[in-house]
Amino acid sequence: MRLAGSDVRCVRGGREVFAALDFAVDDGEVLAVTGRNGAGKSSLLRLIAGLLAPEGGTISLKGGSPERTLAEQCHFLGHRDGLKPTLSVKENLAFWRDFLGREPGRELDASLEALQIGHLAELPASYLSAGQRRRLALARLVATKRPVWLLDEPTSALDAQAQVLLAGLMTEHVQRGGLIVAATHDALGIAARDLRIGP
Repeated sequence: MRLAGSDVRCVRGGREVFAALDFAVDDGEVLAVTGRNGAGKSSLLRLIAGLLAPEGGTISLKGGSPERTLAEQCHFLGHRDGLKPTLSVKENLAFWRDFLGREPGRELDASLEALQIGHLAELPASYLSAGQRRRLALARLVATKRPVWLLDEPTSALDAQAQVLLAGLMTEHVQRGGLIVAATHDALGIAARDLRIGP
């Protein structure tokens, strides 16, 4: 499987964010997208996820499911955790599992335990700390299997222990043939190739 972009151009709000961008990442690999604030790291992830349309160039996935679009094969984890504060931790995860199509993955309880928040399952999400909210968002990656992970600042709000857990999940994902593109300012705790956007 290979995710690749050729001559990709991104325009947002009438401003060119980047142009002539080429990249490729194969199954079993991690691509760390780096650059200054505003360089277009998050925008690139949104283009891959199908949330934005490129102004030029192409983005493609070869070797994935021929019956699904690229977007349908991606997990996009953005800055916002996408949680409903009045739903419990487990109800939030169940919503995302169902929304994403109940593709094979770990059961809800096992997914929460993988992020060490199983003991919070019945607690309303509004009671969670920023780090716990991030762990719950990351549990979506475990609850539903998709081959392409698009992670925007994945270590944000995570303490050292949670960063180790995340690195383990990423390692497990790529060892099973998945691939990861992560926009980050920080070390991911896993070997990654670098794609720098901007000067």
